[in-house]
Amino acid sequence: MEKKAKIIATLGPAISSSNILKKIINLGVDAFRINFSHDVSEIKKSVNKIRKLEKKTSKRIAIIADLQGVKLRIGNFKNKNEIIKKNQTFTFDLNKKLGDNTRVNLPYPKLIKKIRKGNIVLIDDGKFAFKVTRANRKSIITKCLSQNFTINDKKSVHIKDISLPFNNLTNKDKSDIKIAKKIGCNWIALSYLQNAKLVHQARKLINKDVGIIAKIENKLALKNINEIIKASDAIMIARGDLALEIGHSEVPKIQLGLIKKCNESSKSVIVATQMLESMIDNYTATRAEINDIATAIFQGADTVMLSAETAVGRYPYQSVKTMVKTIISTEKYKKEHIEDFKNSIDVKKDPIKSIVLSVKDLAYNPSVKAIIAFSNSGNTAKLVSAVRPRVKIITISPNINISRQMSLLWGVHSINSRDASGWKDMMNISREIIKKDKNIKKNDFVVITAGLPFGNAGMTNMIRLYKVGS
Repeated sequence: MEKKAKIIATLGPAISSSNILKKIINLGVDAFRINFSHDVSEIKKSVNKIRKLEKKTSKRIAIIADLQGVKLRIGNFKNKNEIIKKNQTFTFDLNKKLGDNTRVNLPYPKLIKKIRKGNIVLIDDGKFAFKVTRANRKSIITKCLSQNFTINDKKSVHIKDISLPFNNLTNKDKSDIKIAKKIGCNWIALSYLQNAKLVHQARKLINKDVGIIAKIENKLALKNINEIIKASDAIMIARGDLALEIGHSEVPKIQLGLIKKCNESSKSVIVATQMLESMIDNYTATRAEINDIATAIFQGADTVMLSAETAVGRYPYQSVKTMVKTIISTEKYKKEHIEDFKNSIDVKKDPIKSIVLSVKDLAYNPSVKAIIAFSNSGNTAKLVSAVRPRVKIITISPNINISRQMSLLWGVHSINSRDASGWKDMMNISREIIKKDKNIKKNDFVVITAGLPFGNAGMTNMIRLYKVGS
């Protein structure tokens, strides 16, 4: 049984070799994430390796550029890191000098002005906590609440219930978009957006065949979620930063609600952060982590993501293997014991979606073995994937970048092929693909869908039920 939910692996030193990249692609990795918050000087080499491996297989691989956004970070230390003791006094200030074990630069005057006595300062994605005892316009003096620990350069800063009006692409983000375009990224992930404004800004800077993922990480994004979903091509539930904002106990219900909203809107949704965190250092996962992956799949997530597990972890191959096994096991159970997933689609507002639902209904027949969707822009593929048909989805596009982008969609096997010149050519292409699929036999049926006239993006208006061999 092939998995239908997709897997993103984050690039990093742990999977930089061609050998490990080949192994995890063969295991079931569908896309690779580049974290632009870190040094990406070596990333181009890894991308080139992925593209070389891609040529040796029929599988198309998506590359995701995850932009840094406006995540707040402390400055640097003289010694790169310092040991901080519990209950000691520690200062965050506007002083640009390198830090030591008593202070460090916090280069955000607008933020410092907002902080008051009693606020909690969280460092390194919430791992370490400091309570503010005094504050002025240039510095905040705190008491360390965490047990003795080591603090490193450029770690993240979060102050609960304090938000800043950062609502534009940063210069770094604009520069990184140029890099992403140059190395052939298929998706752009936007960090710390508060509404749809960043999506519209990014859309002007990218190619038409690049998708936009909106990362949901703060309260304002949740408040404006409907406009963000509408403007974006996919949503990522970035649970780490989101948990710091709303509290860990609130994340499960928010995750369920966001997945439901995306499913209803026919938008792809990614669940991310700490899915197999223990496997950064351990060979096996915890039962809680396995359950976390399964829950995301049960809820209707299209994709799950590995971060540090593959970027810097000791067991990247085993992490991918664990995720694949969990997805397959969960999908098998879901298929056998739970009513097949169905979107709440208002076909009155979008008649094209009614055609896609008809494709799904045809695929319920046990004689139907696959759906072949011709999709120049990727829109048909997204719609077919969104309704969760029972059978394999084979999408065909003449644009290799669209083919790579579609590889991130639930249940989709993406193929790059020539554009159909007409009805007969469409059938010829379909027959060529069917011949190569060992699971499709003579007298089986295949549902073929496309937009007529050929070459027109965004129009799905044709369905054919084809008997193999006829």
